Amino acid sequence: MQPLIWDRRPDGLRAPAMVCAFQGWNDAGDAASSAVAFLASALGARSFARIDSEEFFDFQANRPTIRLGENEVREIEWPTVEIFEALAPRARRDLVLVQGVEPSMRWRTFSTHLVDLAEALGVQMVVSLGALLGDVPHSRPVAMTGHASDAALLARLGVPATRYEGPTGIVGVLHTACVHAGLPSATLWASVPHYVAAATNPKAALALLRRLEVLVSVSVDVSELESTAADYERQVGMAVRSDPDIQAFVERLEQSADREEQSVRMDVPSGDIIASEFQRFLRQRGREGK
Repeated sequence: MQPLIWDRRPDGLRAPAMVCAFQGWNDAGDAASSAVAFLASALGARSFARIDSEEFFDFQANRPTIRLGENEVREIEWPTVEIFEALAPRARRDLVLVQGVEPSMRWRTFSTHLVDLAEALGVQMVVSLGALLGDVPHSRPVAMTGHASDAALLARLGVPATRYEGPTGIVGVLHTACVHAGLPSATLWASVPHYVAAATNPKAALALLRRLEVLVSVSVDVSELESTAADYERQVGMAVRSDPDIQAFVERLEQSADREEQSVRMDVPSGDIIASEFQRFLRQRGREGK
C-alpha cells in the first residue's frame, strides 16, 4: 500500500499554499499545531488525504490509543498525518493544511511524499510552522524568527532570519526538501517561555497566525484566539506573582527583552535617512539612463 493515501482529489484549488505543523519536538506549547488547527476550523477545512503511519512511526514512542465508539465498540486510533483543503473565497488563494504528529523515522522519504503531493496540487508556496522554548517573558510580544528559500520571501516573512545551528526536526527536513525540489518555502518559529512549557500557549499560536496571514494573504477572524491569549497571559501573570523567585526571574527576562527591543529600534534608520537614500538611488538611476 502506498504511504500517501488519497480519499479524494480536491478540484479547483486557487494558487494554493501548503501550511504544515507537527506535534512534538517542533511544537513547544502546542503553538504551531494550535495555529493550524484554528485556521482549519475557521475555514471549514475538509480532509482529503493522509499519510499511513506504518512506515514512519515508532509506536512505542507514539502509541496508538483505544477509544470506545458506537455501541461501546473498542477502536484503535493510530498516530497519523492528515491533509486538508481549506477554501478561502475572499482571498486570492486557497490553502492545503498538513496536521499530525512528527514522524519517528524515514524523514527524507516522508518529506518526499509531501513534496510530491504539493507538486500534484500545484502548490505555489510551502510554509511550515514551529515553536521552541526560549528565555523569553510571557508578558512581552512573542519573539519570532524565520527562514525562507529566497531573500524576497524572507523579506515578506517580516521577522529576523534564524541563526540557529543544532539538532533539527521534521520541519527543518521538510523545508530543505522543498528547497531542493524548487518549491518556494518558508519556515516560521515562535519562542515560548520555558517556565510555562507544559501549558498550551495560545499567545504564540496567535503570533504565528498573524504572521502567516501576511505571508499567504489569507485572513481569518482571530477574535476568539485573541481572547484566549489574553486569558493565558493574565493567568500566567497571576501564577508568576505568587512566587517571588519566579517573579524576579521573569523581571530579568523582561529587562533583557526590553534592551533587545531598544537595540533593534536604534538599528532602524530614520525616515530622513531612508528618504535621502531613495533620492540618491533615483539620481543614480537617472545618470545610468542617460
